[in-house]
Amino acid sequence: MVRVLVLLAICAASIGEAYAQYTGTAHVSRGTAVPVESNIYICDKGRRADVGRATTLEGQEYLVPASTAWFDARMPWASDLHNICTGKNYTSYHQALAALDGTDIVTVDADGEVITIYMFVDNYADVYINGVPVGKDRVPFTQFNSSIIRVRVARPFTIAIRAVDWEEQLGIGVELNGGDAFHAGDGGLVAVLTDSTDAVIGATDASWKAQTFYTAPIVDLSCPTEQGSVRGSSSCATSNIGSYPTIYALHWPVPDAWMEESFDDSDWPSATTYTPSDIGVMNKPAYTNFTAVFERAPSISFVWSTNLILDNEVLLRKRIDAATSVDDVQDMGRLEVTYDDVQECVILRSQGADVPQRRYRVTVLDIRGSAILQNEMYAGAVSLSHCSPGLYAIRVEYGDHIRCMSIIR
Repeated sequence: MVRVLVLLAICAASIGEAYAQYTGTAHVSRGTAVPVESNIYICDKGRRADVGRATTLEGQEYLVPASTAWFDARMPWASDLHNICTGKNYTSYHQALAALDGTDIVTVDADGEVITIYMFVDNYADVYINGVPVGKDRVPFTQFNSSIIRVRVARPFTIAIRAVDWEEQLGIGVELNGGDAFHAGDGGLVAVLTDSTDAVIGATDASWKAQTFYTAPIVDLSCPTEQGSVRGSSSCATSNIGSYPTIYALHWPVPDAWMEESFDDSDWPSATTYTPSDIGVMNKPAYTNFTAVFERAPSISFVWSTNLILDNEVLLRKRIDAATSVDDVQDMGRLEVTYDDVQECVILRSQGADVPQRRYRVTVLDIRGSAILQNEMYAGAVSLSHCSPGLYAIRVEYGDHIRCMSIIR
């Protein structure tokens, strides 16, 4: 009995010494969590998806891997873009859309337009528009799936997503991989939003906000850092986790109104972007069958927090403005504007045969800023032969997007 008490005292002392090394704002738990829900979804060749309760060293309780809307009837299920578990193995997003009958559309604003959200997430997501629950992932862990969510909403609006990297050993953020029971899996999410004309009005990129609320496994409490609102763990080990006798986890309380349009996310970090290769999806049909939408513009990226591997619950937010169009930005980026001093004309040339025909507004301004010529035109040439020699500014507009250049005639 004395030996047991001595061992317990030594253990308590070692935990206290380790905890003293932590200087951040998170609540810290140690070891595995207590299961509260067993295998919430069963799919052939899928991973076991349990939910547990972790108790921190300070006595707080957190659901792990996250307190999702999985059991909340107010959150509808997302439709399938590709889902082996339900047999919905579509080969194009047009085919998946054609299978929907309209009953899937969630109304946020009765006078709004129908917005379609295409999403691939490793592993799970809850989606809100202006605080309204509009769709939750059908598969919490694997096999990997992708989803469609349709919403009737008026722009501008705010999309908020709870993204979760599920875990097999509850409370310590690890899963079985390649024989390693303590493999720290990664996350990642890509989402593309289109309007009723199939134009892209928003997509995941570095302009989104992303804040982490659950980080594990942590084997050294001196490695996490916090700088402003950035909860960093880039110095923490991500491999050989099983060789450590103790595994900790960091938990932060999630704000109640994080999904609301009025929530102030100005101090949240910007999302970190990742490539499809970073996420490891190039062998996943749930992604590769739909690159026509997920890779529609180079600006579209997978996003997560600063640590793709250790951060397991990440909240993401983005305001979609009234006149936003990724397609428009992409087209302007592929519009070449040059001046031919021999022909004395400004030439607009679309780079790539797949660029849609757009009517641009071309304005020529003199050195005083006065418009001496305005023209609505497709790609082509604007003659300046009638202009006096001098310095001019050329402004090309499409929607809210502007390209400017100066020339000397």
